[in-house]
This record gives sequence, C-alpha cells and structure tokens, in this order.
Amino acid sequence: SEMGIASIVFACVFGAAIVGMLLGKVLPDHHLSQDTKDVAKLATALLATMTALLLSLLISSAKSSYDTMDGELVQNAARAISLDRALADYGPETREARDLLKRSYAAGIELLFDDVQAGKVDTPEGVVRTESLRVKLWELSPQNDAQRGLRSEAVEIAGEMSSTRWLLLMQKDDSIPTTLLVVLMSWLIIIFGTFGLFAPRNATAVT
Repeated sequence: SEMGIASIVFACVFGAAIVGMLLGKVLPDHHLSQDTKDVAKLATALLATMTALLLSLLISSAKSSYDTMDGELVQNAARAISLDRALADYGPETREARDLLKRSYAAGIELLFDDVQAGKVDTPEGVVRTESLRVKLWELSPQNDAQRGLRSEAVEIAGEMSSTRWLLLMQKDDSIPTTLLVVLMSWLIIIFGTFGLFAPRNATAVT
C-alpha cells in the first residue's frame, strides 16, 4: 500500500542519516577535511537535482493519470444519465433495463473506489450483469420510428459506457514502476547519509 511504501522510504532515509552521523564519529579526520566536504557537497547537489527532476516527473505523471480518470468518470456519469433518460422516453417496458443500468453502474463505482467491497463486486456474475445491458436493449421491440431511434441511441451509449468502464478498471491498477522507486530511494538515502555524515551530533540536527 501507499502508506507501507512511504513508511519504508522514511525508515531508510532517516536510518541513512543516523548511520552517517555514526560514521562521522569513527572516520579519521582526513576523511572529513574541507576538501572532502566540498566534493561531497557537489555530488550531493547533483543527486538532489536529479531527485527533484524525477519527483517532478512522477508528480506530473500522477496528475495526468488522475485528470484522465476524472474526465472519464464524468463522461460515464453523463452517459448513464443520458441512457436512463433515453430509456425513460422509450416507455415503461424499459423498466427492467433501467434497473439493470442502476445496479451495474453502482457496482462499477464500488469496484473502482471501495477496496473492501471490491471482491464482492468483481465476480463473473457482476461482469455478466454489466455486459448484458446491451443484450437487454436489443431485446426491446420498437413499435415506431421514435422507439427505434431511442433504442439505437441507447445501445450506442451502453457500448461507450462499457468500453470506458473497462478502461477505468485497467487504469485503476496503474502504479509507479518499482525501478523508479528503488532509484529514487537510493538517491535519497545517499543524500541524507551525506547530510548525517557532516551534521553536528546533537538532538536539534537529528530532529
């Protein structure tokens, strides 16, 4: 989980700073000369710049993914309302299809956002119920041109909703590549280890 990863990163980074402080006590003085400090500062500044660039890329990627999913959710919500209105205009014989639409849409939302209930919703029965909406629409028997037009519109909207739903489910599991996390954590460990190495040994510096 995100909290677990954050805890591991914090523990590693803070531990690196403490180890750096301990090393500063035992290393010979010539290893902590001003020239050594200058070289370490240059290397740390380079790593800090690269870390900042990587963090900005990760934040930008997360923001882009969020905006994409948000737009798709809003579009699907608008489609669900349009589909429900089209079925209502068709006539009372679409009551079963409208009930199926409400149940399948609620199940899709729960699957996306409720981790506790996800296992109960993502079942073969739940998938079939969602995908069978278009079949239910084709089973309607239009009596005039208006109903035929409404049925065609409803089938088209239902197809778009189904495609977007599967797209959202695939995007839902997108995560930051493990390699990037390992590289970022390694750079942070080196940076804070260097901080600890040359930091004064007191409670204020540790805090």
